[in-house]
Amino acid sequence: MRGYNTIEELLNAPEGEHFEFKEAKSRFDSNEAARYCCALSNTGGGKFVLGISDKRPRQVVGSNAFDQPERTRKGLMDRLRVRVDFDIIEQDGKRVLVFEVAGRPSGLPVQVDGIAWWRDGDSLVPMPEDVRRRIYDETGFDFSGSVCPGASVKDLDEGAINAFRSKWAEKSSNNRLKTLSAEQLLVDCEAISDGGVTYAALALFGTRAALGKYLSQSEIVFEYRSSDASGPAQQREEFRMGFFACYDRVWELINLRNDKQHYQEGLFIFDIPTFNERVVREALLNAVSHRNYQLSGSVFVRQYRDRLVIESPGGFPNGVTLDNILDRQSPRNRRIAEILSLCGLVERSGQGMNLIYELSIKEAKPLPDFHGTDDNFVSITLNGLVLDRKMLSLINRIGNERLEAMATDDFLVVNALFHEQPLTDALRSRTKRLIELGLVEHVSRNKFVLARSLYEVANRSGVHTRLVGLDRETNKELILKHIRKNGEKGTPFNELEQVLPNHSRSQLQVLMRELKKEELIYVEGKTSAARWFAR
Repeated sequence: MRGYNTIEELLNAPEGEHFEFKEAKSRFDSNEAARYCCALSNTGGGKFVLGISDKRPRQVVGSNAFDQPERTRKGLMDRLRVRVDFDIIEQDGKRVLVFEVAGRPSGLPVQVDGIAWWRDGDSLVPMPEDVRRRIYDETGFDFSGSVCPGASVKDLDEGAINAFRSKWAEKSSNNRLKTLSAEQLLVDCEAISDGGVTYAALALFGTRAALGKYLSQSEIVFEYRSSDASGPAQQREEFRMGFFACYDRVWELINLRNDKQHYQEGLFIFDIPTFNERVVREALLNAVSHRNYQLSGSVFVRQYRDRLVIESPGGFPNGVTLDNILDRQSPRNRRIAEILSLCGLVERSGQGMNLIYELSIKEAKPLPDFHGTDDNFVSITLNGLVLDRKMLSLINRIGNERLEAMATDDFLVVNALFHEQPLTDALRSRTKRLIELGLVEHVSRNKFVLARSLYEVANRSGVHTRLVGLDRETNKELILKHIRKNGEKGTPFNELEQVLPNHSRSQLQVLMRELKKEELIYVEGKTSAARWFAR
């Protein structure tokens, strides 16, 4: 899809399921846009183009829809839970807005308000059931969606079911859910199938007795430890019950010892909690959604004074590695993931990792640490101490509007540049967008730095000068000054390389050509015998 980045390419794009064109001259309904983007994602991803007519020969008509595309992009990501980028292309004063939607995760259809949309010719329809089943089969057998022999609705906790009911009704704005019987509610969310109660229903809503009988490994164990010393924990609670019955309680236990770190910006003092609630909840949801329920062992939540360690049985899901954890989505327990998605608990990435990384950077904390993870176990450490308070000043300077326009990779670029770390090829591809936002400067072909204004607010303007080097005119003045000092004996080129040691030979030659064109210097001789003189 990334090959279609010009007006001409879009006008000549082939017909098919990966493009959707709408004139949208003045406006376009955001719900309809979400449904079209949902259908594009479910067919492998594509481009949703506003401002170009659909019928051939296509014409550029221009669109004023979505005058704040950054906010629209973020809204689409929140609803679809897949990556969405956008671009604005101008032709003859006419604006074309292009949203590029990533393909759905493996084994899981993308939904909007509980419906997986699909394209049938020019129409949008709910995804056919046979297509849904083929998608579910992509990642193999889903243990959470299989029926537990012998289990019945009586094995499910009414309080846990009602907690889910409340969240689902709020998320979908569907008050009808409040009047359904417990059994019908569970049928509608597919926790109960024609064959009976699924393991997903037990993991999310099961009573203690039922879990002990059918799924004893579905347990969350909380421990608080004041130090790394071995021995019994200072506090320990075990939760062998449906996730919806203990979800809030686990956070309450963590929050009891959640210290505040103070950060001052001018006259204002802000409090940064050691443990961010959304980060903790996402990490816990991730453990419950992706653990292997066929392995023995519990999910452990170990809290220390300055960090939280969450461990869950089973390695990363198939196809997921540390290198692609922010991009690859492969839910091990699809039925559990879908139920959590219905009530809005699962964040836009499908795994919640994107949100964890973004909030860690926003709060100037270390990125999540997966040390100790192997094929049979996942361990994530959330370090809660602020690394550099100057980073908080920088984030505050960026401002909420620009932060909302940033994707996870954009946060990683800012974080890497602030800490003077190299950019990967994938992160380097995001710099164009950040340059447009005024957050990054392009110094040379492969060198990028944060904008000077960001360094200034972090009281690190000297770092910007060091990284960028002296400005072009100052560099030329240094060269000219050195040549003048040498007077009639002239200056060899290799001596000029000593004046600007951070410049490559080609960069230095560019500066010399400019000085020569300005008639400030001239050269006598050739190759190694050449000498430069001031006029």
